[in-house]
Amino acid sequence: MTTRTGLHCMVYRFLLLLFLGMANASAQTCVVDAINRNVCLTEPAQRVVSLSPGATELLFSAGAGEQVVAVSAWSDYPAEAEQLPQVGDSNRLDLEAIVALAPDLVVAWVDGNSRSQMDRLSDLGIPVFWLVPREFEDIALAVENLALLTGSPDVGRQRAEAFRNEIASLQARSANARPVSVFYQIWEQPLMTVNQDELISKAITLCGGTNVFGELPRLVPRISREAVLEANPEAIVTAGSSEDRQWLKAWEQFPGLAAVAAGNLFLEPPSLLARPTLRMADGARHLCQTLEQARANL
Repeated sequence: MTTRTGLHCMVYRFLLLLFLGMANASAQTCVVDAINRNVCLTEPAQRVVSLSPGATELLFSAGAGEQVVAVSAWSDYPAEAEQLPQVGDSNRLDLEAIVALAPDLVVAWVDGNSRSQMDRLSDLGIPVFWLVPREFEDIALAVENLALLTGSPDVGRQRAEAFRNEIASLQARSANARPVSVFYQIWEQPLMTVNQDELISKAITLCGGTNVFGELPRLVPRISREAVLEANPEAIVTAGSSEDRQWLKAWEQFPGLAAVAAGNLFLEPPSLLARPTLRMADGARHLCQTLEQARANL
């Protein structure tokens, strides 16, 4: 038979456990990822695996570089990332190697990583945080959220705010600029571009340009040379090294093309616009200068 004193002790223990559970829950850091999953950690992640070059760069921007223990192939920025072990690429990940690293956070990319593989990691109790920046604000939020999950909230907040300010400044500067129709070429064979949902296209818009293929349904559509000639853009832009200038020279055989007639064939610095990271501010700034030159040539 339970005595009154024993009953009081049981109630006390229950309330204590309830309080500790609530305190532990309240101590969690929770953020919502790109697929609307709530990712919660009781402590800042100390062993992070990045599964895309963009995620790697965003983690370093968030102040978590020292906590990254492995990365995906092609993680070449910042330079420190090139020294880290690699666990595969978007086509083939080494799940055994990832598990053996005992990560307390894996950062995945919606457009590149396999959902089923990431679900296997989640089933093993490894938190997976998904990214897919589609807006400039998504980049800033990604840095802030990764900084929260890895214990550097102030660093993330400061760098995200600086990025927001730079984007806002570029937008204000181009607000009343004359529109320039732009074809952005990302590949030659097959000929490929981006639609309005891709961040490169949003950088074009930010700079007062108009993507002539913005309305196409696919994020990275294939197009024909005839479609470009019909669209008759006032500027043709691609990104790459000096060897890639041949892509631009190929259009010179069409002197009636508005971009060719105006001398508006431009090569942008590689990487700055290719990845949705904080460096897109630098890429957008350079692109805005390019479109200013294009206007002057028209």
